[in-house]
Amino acid sequence: MQIILASASPARLGVLRAAGLDPSVEVSEVDEDAVLATLRGAPPAKVVNALACAKAATVGQRIGPTMADAVVIGCDSMLSIDGQLVGKPGTAARARQRWAAMAGRTGELVTGHAVLRLGGGAVEKVASRHATTTVRFGRPSEAELDAYLASGEPLNVAGAFTLDGLGGWFVEGIDGDPSNVIGISLPLTRALLTEVGVQVTDLWRTGIA
Repeated sequence: MQIILASASPARLGVLRAAGLDPSVEVSEVDEDAVLATLRGAPPAKVVNALACAKAATVGQRIGPTMADAVVIGCDSMLSIDGQLVGKPGTAARARQRWAAMAGRTGELVTGHAVLRLGGGAVEKVASRHATTTVRFGRPSEAELDAYLASGEPLNVAGAFTLDGLGGWFVEGIDGDPSNVIGISLPLTRALLTEVGVQVTDLWRTGIA
């Protein structure tokens, strides 16, 4: 069975590879802003699930006719803080504003997950849910924040931080699943695979067990 990750995120790919899978990457190229425009005011879980489903569905429709047996995994992560849902800052100025709001406080990293089972040239089964992890942020000094922003890392990640990269220096702790903060929850993905009739152990690389 082939595993397709509908995401360009190297962090998500790294999590899956470290956990014994060897997925192919098929970037969805979904217009996230267009999807978000239809979800203004929606709860965080609904927003990230809609984005994850859109990514997985787009890839599933694109490659489905050529796949005899495969699963597509789509994810989308955003940070909820003060009731505001934020994604990738995109610019250093916006990332600095995010850190001004986050420093010394807590936020919720919410990740939508969608798993599609492909077979016979079509989507056979779909399962989707979200995972939430509470993140406790530290207070980087002005010099530390300047250096972090200059690295470019926080500009293109949800919430302007990472747990598994340079941003990990400025995270005091988490409550919940750490893999979810990196971008894909292993426990939730296992559960969703089970829902579509796939055992994760059957997807492990040969020789991993």
